[in-house]
Amino acid sequence: MFRFEDPKYLYLLVLVVVLALIRFITYRNQKKRLRKFGDPQLLRELMPNVSRLRPSVKFWLLEAVLALLIVMLARPQMGTRISHEKRTGIETIIAMDISNSMRAQDVEPSRLTRSKMMVENLVDNFTNDKIGLIVFAGDAFVQLPITSDYVSAKMFLSSIDPTMMQTQGTDIAAAIEMATHSFTQEQNIGKAIIIITDGEDHEGGAVEAAQAARKQGMRVYVLGVGSTKGSPIPDGRGDYMKDNTGQTVMSALNEQMCREVAQAGGGAYIHVENNSGAQRLLDEELDKLEKRETDSTIYSDYDEQFQAVGIVALLLLILELCILEIKNPLLRNIRLFKRNK
Repeated sequence: MFRFEDPKYLYLLVLVVVLALIRFITYRNQKKRLRKFGDPQLLRELMPNVSRLRPSVKFWLLEAVLALLIVMLARPQMGTRISHEKRTGIETIIAMDISNSMRAQDVEPSRLTRSKMMVENLVDNFTNDKIGLIVFAGDAFVQLPITSDYVSAKMFLSSIDPTMMQTQGTDIAAAIEMATHSFTQEQNIGKAIIIITDGEDHEGGAVEAAQAARKQGMRVYVLGVGSTKGSPIPDGRGDYMKDNTGQTVMSALNEQMCREVAQAGGGAYIHVENNSGAQRLLDEELDKLEKRETDSTIYSDYDEQFQAVGIVALLLLILELCILEIKNPLLRNIRLFKRNK
């Protein structure tokens, strides 16, 4: 993919067009003045060392250099930059509930949006840790394999929506089981599974899945999003979801379920009343896990390409300096810029 980091500078390309127009008008007026002195063919014979094309070639070379300098200011970027670093941290898999109940607005602006904000805060606070992202509802799948690339984590996070899941419901057990298979094979390193959900587990088996994860050396943490009082679920069409009898469906945070899963997984339950408070409590829990130095591959969405543009501009500028406006007497018979009659 190709882009400009600062595309506003491309407006300066108007200068190239303006200078070309000025050059055209000046050249036309110059030809008119020369015709007043006499026949153009006779004038050319009287000025054998004057080149008609060299000044134009020099001008267009300078125009090209100016255009390339403007492009450099706009910072062209393309491809992917890869770097390798040594990092000391833990591995974290975040499993986010994106079932329809997460559309409820008992927390502002909605449970799902609050969850996304929470994950973004988590990513911003990670420095040396690896992170993976799983989304789940009635089923679960890996949205982002475990990585040290926080830029990609945020990019994938922005695209998460309940419409991604064909099977609705809330299968926390499936999310935990998938998370246990999403870590690396590294040993002696803290591995955390963070479940962000409203706790409406429709499938069952979450406690058993958390116990199994704990036996494998992982810790399960649950972040509960929503209100225990309950809230209607927007259907995305300006109304609220209704059951088979026509009654409005109410969804409430099931804190009891969340606590049981966290306890079975050897982690902690945190109610997300405000992001900063929940973040602080979670950080304290994650700091207890064992850290280890690992090799990390860091990907950046775009790599700078202005250096190549600058080299081309420099070469054109050197070429322009090497071209004289008049014919070289020593090379008079060599016509590199000869025009067909």
